[in-house]
Amino acid sequence: MQTYDVIIAGGSYAGLSAAMALGRARRQVLIIDSGKPCNRQTPHSHNFLTQDGATPAAIAATAKAQVRQYPGIHSQEGTITGATPTPEGFAVTTAAGEQLAAKKLLFATGVKDEMPAIKGFAACWGISVLHCPYCHGYEVKETPTGILANGDDAFEYVKMIRNWTSQLTIFTNGPSTLTAEQVEKLQQHHIGVNEKEIAEITHAGGQISELLFKDGSSFALNALYHKPAFRQHCAVPEALGCELTPAGHIVVNGFQASTVPGVYAAGDATNPFRSVSISVAAGTLAGAMISRELIISEF
Repeated sequence: MQTYDVIIAGGSYAGLSAAMALGRARRQVLIIDSGKPCNRQTPHSHNFLTQDGATPAAIAATAKAQVRQYPGIHSQEGTITGATPTPEGFAVTTAAGEQLAAKKLLFATGVKDEMPAIKGFAACWGISVLHCPYCHGYEVKETPTGILANGDDAFEYVKMIRNWTSQLTIFTNGPSTLTAEQVEKLQQHHIGVNEKEIAEITHAGGQISELLFKDGSSFALNALYHKPAFRQHCAVPEALGCELTPAGHIVVNGFQASTVPGVYAAGDATNPFRSVSISVAAGTLAGAMISRELIISEF
């Protein structure tokens, strides 16, 4: 059975960043990655110094080339399907049936968004259907913008998005659950509420042109914000006993360690702040802390 110091599940920004820290610490590391990052449709990445406006794919390609310079880092395409604690660390199983071993595990597997059943939504996700104004709000500032949400979630979301555009409409996709007080406040800020059920998002290459409603009417838009439900992309951490937050993220401490000894997590799987820069920072911290734990155990 091939044994590594660390096996990293997920080879996107957090995983690659952790691998670099571990490679520079002279560790034997295996990255197992499915090759399907959640931001693969996103045309540009922002709020990352030296990389502002670069495509996520370009950032990842540069990162992979740099990480491969360290001889202790190995990578392969695939997914981890199981992990079991052993006296030395963990026995790991992959979807291809491989049996591997590692002293420590790092999960940087992200989350899987559960898209609403609206035609065109998935094709626009990350392009003009957005979740984060800090990532994408500047590019659609002061343009006709919608928020797909209802009730308290919609009311809180609209407070944030209003910073980037005054041309705002809430789409509840059915009867509104906003309170009378909330509607009055929205009216004061000239924010509309549309309760029509959405049939389809009309777009060209992922760029929204309008929402089509089930009654045959339409509404022209440049962007639509939405916070979809999600689940962990990899079920192995929970199967190992890692605690999850009420929202569904892996609980980690300030050093990216999970509630299971020897298991770390970083990136989108651990927090709602889904940006490349935050994932990179968390990965660097996780790699350094895993290295420190190994060094101490070997002294």
